[in-house]
Amino acid sequence: MDKIINYIESNKDKYIEDLKVFLRIPSVSTNPENKNDVRDCAEYVEKQLRSIGLENISIYETPGHPIVYGDWLNAGDDKPTILIYGHYDVQPVDPLNLWTDPPFEPTVRDGNIYARGSADDKGQVFIHMKSIEAHLLNNGKLPVNIKFLIEGEEEIGSVNLDEFIAKNKTLLKCDYVVVSDSAMFDYDVPSICYGLRGLAYMQVEVTGPNRDLHSGSFGGAVNNPINALAHIIVNLKDDKGKILIDGFYDDVLKLSDKEREEFKKLPFNEEKYMEELEISELFGEEGYTTLERASARPTLDCNGIWGGFQGEGAKTVLPSHAGAKISMRLVPNQEPEKIEKLFTDYVNKISPDSVKVKVISLHGGKGAITPIDSPAIDAAVEALRLGFGKTPVFTREGGSIPVVNTFQTLLEADTILLGFGLPDENAHSPDEHLNLSNFQRGILSVAHYFNELSKIKK
Repeated sequence: MDKIINYIESNKDKYIEDLKVFLRIPSVSTNPENKNDVRDCAEYVEKQLRSIGLENISIYETPGHPIVYGDWLNAGDDKPTILIYGHYDVQPVDPLNLWTDPPFEPTVRDGNIYARGSADDKGQVFIHMKSIEAHLLNNGKLPVNIKFLIEGEEEIGSVNLDEFIAKNKTLLKCDYVVVSDSAMFDYDVPSICYGLRGLAYMQVEVTGPNRDLHSGSFGGAVNNPINALAHIIVNLKDDKGKILIDGFYDDVLKLSDKEREEFKKLPFNEEKYMEELEISELFGEEGYTTLERASARPTLDCNGIWGGFQGEGAKTVLPSHAGAKISMRLVPNQEPEKIEKLFTDYVNKISPDSVKVKVISLHGGKGAITPIDSPAIDAAVEALRLGFGKTPVFTREGGSIPVVNTFQTLLEADTILLGFGLPDENAHSPDEHLNLSNFQRGILSVAHYFNELSKIKK
């Protein structure tokens, strides 16, 4: 490994310049006007995979943006096969005026590289490319078999990815999946994320009278849809944060004692957390810490609400309609379809008869978890220790990456979330950036990771 480590250390500046080329491509997947740019970016990824020495490289067309695949499968059948997943598409850049420098003109300052896609996810995809390059240029081989799956639709829901995976299970067959599309717990705190929450996203629509009514003439005689909606929302949870939906917690995968011990090791300052959010008190389900509630327990939140007059001044009106969007973050073992039905049944049960209520399921996704005693997790612990000089912590992510469950279900492969971003790097926001120290240490860590994975007996 000494030769590989020395190569990585001596190419720091080159890696940054190479990354800048990737970041200059405005591959905004949601904007039709960027369709050609997204295609250019897929072709750039194809060329990069070819240049670092991968084989069997192809651009696969989808009804939307293309998927890029490449592999190197010469390590032997006795060595693990690792599928590396990432995405080359990026979020829109609005509002443009809040960027210090143009979002597709990468700029280095204060130890960070600023550009759209730097942290999410081009910079992290590049970490894997450069680690592979270091192995192949210096050793002429890799210690494990590698497959790359890089898509161009992650920022618009990966609408064609599940179908691609289902149709190409043989092509993508692997022992483990590695995803670098998340953040470390904090700067200088290498982290392994082993769990993700799922999602059930609902819309509740309440209809009262057949038209808006004068509140003076009809107030007190008919139920106001806004009031009825407020009644529904307030009865979804109690004042201690417990969700009241019948059967909601039935399938929740409980935290083990070992997991709760790992949470206690995380360097989390609750006072600083409140200070940064400018709040005086935290709120959540009794019996769990803030970190546990924010990543490993299910939630229910109203994300939007509407109804009645919302302009300046006053208008005394009883609206005909009101509505709300409500999301539930789910933990592993909770099925979105089951939760959607439980939610719908419960809302109908508590709704007043004086209004009509319609519940709509907008979308959902399953959570996922990788056992922390997985051999690939053990390998990651050692690799991060070598790359960062300290033992990593274990974390769970409160958000969702639905494709992780797809990998586990269709490919029957544990997924390891090896993120090198930071929570404050403005992914999806103006001035997105990636810490260059983590970028460099990430390349070293992944180079070690391939070596550690090769020690796993099949």
